[in-house]
Amino acid sequence: MTELIHDVDLADPQTFHSDLTDFWKQLREHSPVAWHPPRGDNPGFWVVSRHADIMAVYRDNVNFTSERGNLLVTLLAGGDSAAGQMLAVTDGHRHRELRKIMLRAFSPRALERIAERVRENTRRLVAEAVERGTCDFAEDIASHIPMGTIADLLGVPASDREFLLSLTKSALSSDAEDAGEVDALMARNEILLYFGDLVEQRRASPGDDVISVLACGEIDGQSLTEDEMVLNCYSLIIGGDETSRLSMIDAVRTLAGHPAQWQLLRGGDVSLGTAAEEVLRWATPAMHFGRTCLTDTEVGGVRIAAGDIVTLWHSSGNRDEAVFDDPYAFTLGRTPNKHIAFGYGPHFCLGAYLGRVEVSELLSALRTFSRGFEVAGPARRIHSNFLTGFSSLPVRFEPDPAGLARYHETRGASV
Repeated sequence: MTELIHDVDLADPQTFHSDLTDFWKQLREHSPVAWHPPRGDNPGFWVVSRHADIMAVYRDNVNFTSERGNLLVTLLAGGDSAAGQMLAVTDGHRHRELRKIMLRAFSPRALERIAERVRENTRRLVAEAVERGTCDFAEDIASHIPMGTIADLLGVPASDREFLLSLTKSALSSDAEDAGEVDALMARNEILLYFGDLVEQRRASPGDDVISVLACGEIDGQSLTEDEMVLNCYSLIIGGDETSRLSMIDAVRTLAGHPAQWQLLRGGDVSLGTAAEEVLRWATPAMHFGRTCLTDTEVGGVRIAAGDIVTLWHSSGNRDEAVFDDPYAFTLGRTPNKHIAFGYGPHFCLGAYLGRVEVSELLSALRTFSRGFEVAGPARRIHSNFLTGFSSLPVRFEPDPAGLARYHETRGASV
């Protein structure tokens, strides 16, 4: 298996334009904790491919840390400048306290209000697209739902959302293969500058949004610094947009190619919640996360040295034959479904509930307003070693006149 890992460069975004199914199968079977050798200026790192081993590392915040980076782009660069300030790359006491502060903005009352907006926005966008007959699903629908959700939570003005969307699409991935790290760095800096201005506004005039919660938050009697507030806004806007958007796009592309599953969904033979979990498992838009080993330890019986980089591959774990029956089948009624699309352990995704709501509402709107749909042109894949999915997906719909009529009657009655 040494030869296998030598033939694949997991740090190169181009690698993920190929089908890695056999690669991951072979690693899980023969070398589930494999050493990825150094290439060029990049140091070597461990590749963990089995579900159980991934979960074990996520649970272990004694031997592993996220404070030296949690993605290949930062781990290979030697660290993350946001460590100890941004929730995703902070551990221990400060992580727990910072998470508590941010969870105040995710109260049941706030989430209920946001979920209703997700439902209204999703139904409107899908109904309009179905009535037009064709659309670029990625651009016309999926780009607007998650961004609207997280922007509502953060209190981002409607007039700024298109600008932020363009930046988030460049921060961790790109539509173009020739886009370099400088473009991504500039996009990330633009996002940070934007939230720096918004934090100042909320400090002067707080509201009930996440930024205001951060502005009023304290850890051990000390107010959060401006850097902490800005970096956590950045983390939420990136995480809240990318995962759901790419999952939605993949859902439509996959359902178009699995007519039997679409009919089960449309006929109500599977619940929306169960179907959404399978969509998330199948899409797995965040391919990996990573940790740095703090002390000599073992993962899956393999010795890991202090200082080593350990990468956890969701794209393999969510196809693990030991956990999922027939893992390469798209099965909307799959139960149980112990996928790790939202991570696991202390760093489990803060926005998992909203991500599930967004995917469920999309599936609901599709089966209400459309009898079916097909991919109407080439889908354009994004370019990244962290995220996988599509930035363009032309779709042609067959409308459901009865569902659309009921929708318009309901809207008319509520005006």
